[in-house]
Amino acid sequence: MLFREHIHEIKRKLSRFPAVAILGPRQCGKTTLAKSLGTCYYDMEAEGSQTRLDAEWDEVAAGDKLVIIDEAQEAPEIFKRLRGAIDQDRKRNGRYLLLGSVSPSLIASVSESLAGRIAFVEMSPFSLLELDASQLDALWLYGGYPDGGILAPDNFPDWQNSYLAALASSDLPKWGLSASAQMTKRLLQMLATLHGQPLNASMLGQSLGIDHKTVQRYIDFLEGAFLVRNLPPYFANIKKRLVKRPRIYLRDSGLLHALMRVQDLDMLYGQAWLGQSWEGFVIEQTLATLSIRNRPATPYYFRSSDGYEVDLILDWGNERWAIEIKLTSNPAKQEVERLHKVADMVNASRRILICRIASPFGNDQLTVTNTEAWLKQL
Repeated sequence: MLFREHIHEIKRKLSRFPAVAILGPRQCGKTTLAKSLGTCYYDMEAEGSQTRLDAEWDEVAAGDKLVIIDEAQEAPEIFKRLRGAIDQDRKRNGRYLLLGSVSPSLIASVSESLAGRIAFVEMSPFSLLELDASQLDALWLYGGYPDGGILAPDNFPDWQNSYLAALASSDLPKWGLSASAQMTKRLLQMLATLHGQPLNASMLGQSLGIDHKTVQRYIDFLEGAFLVRNLPPYFANIKKRLVKRPRIYLRDSGLLHALMRVQDLDMLYGQAWLGQSWEGFVIEQTLATLSIRNRPATPYYFRSSDGYEVDLILDWGNERWAIEIKLTSNPAKQEVERLHKVADMVNASRRILICRIASPFGNDQLTVTNTEAWLKQL
């Protein structure tokens, strides 16, 4: 098993809380990682597993083993029992590890029963931090899922297409999405064509034959299932009209490329939307790294109506970083000057240009770097 960086944060939180929940998309590696930490494992989707846990509950609750409950959202009644068991020995930490593939329903159940007793870790598919730097382009093309992405490129794009079909027809409806499988597939396809662009729910609704509120509800659900990311706009107090719609991204680049029927790197480089694909990939790698490192920052993008923009703003509360992403190994001086101008508009203390440059350089204010060095710096 390849080492997963998330394990440090999981162990840290297990030492401080009675329970920890690992959230993340289906088949991103949650179960494999959890089983490396303990052997007392129950899968709430497996036939008979809920019954077995019920029958063994007194022994499990009194034992000293880490109890792993997979797809915990499938058994919401378990949360009250967990609360009772935890409260009987409130000072004992590291007892339960819950895994979930859909964030809203699991968090809703937890907030009712386990508030103050549980910590959360969001797990992503593989990041460049967990791989060799030479795998950068392969990770970008195939995505980070273990079974069909970077670790099994021969399965691309068949695995991605099957994965999305299974989610649309089975998992998402079971989790509460009211859209038909055909509607979900069409929506995902349309979101792929809008990758990296401002979201227009009304336009999507007209194309799909539904109202914009329904579109937004569906997208919110897909976001909760870790499939898409809405990047909100940053509103600065400047004398310019600003774009105020969120940008939409497919979180895994392999899923994006499968939806857009890209077969290999040569084909990818021939696409008009190549820059948006690279931009989304680097943004997701950045935010996944911040999650792994437990460095909370609020992400935004910025764009004015007259074309001044920056791909990513990280707001740390006491300062802001302006980050521009370019698919070039030789950034022009004008690109750095434009980054400085936009960064001044949003009062950013640091300015970062991420590109394909071989040797990063910079000072306290400006950094010009590549993806690998940037992620290590984070």
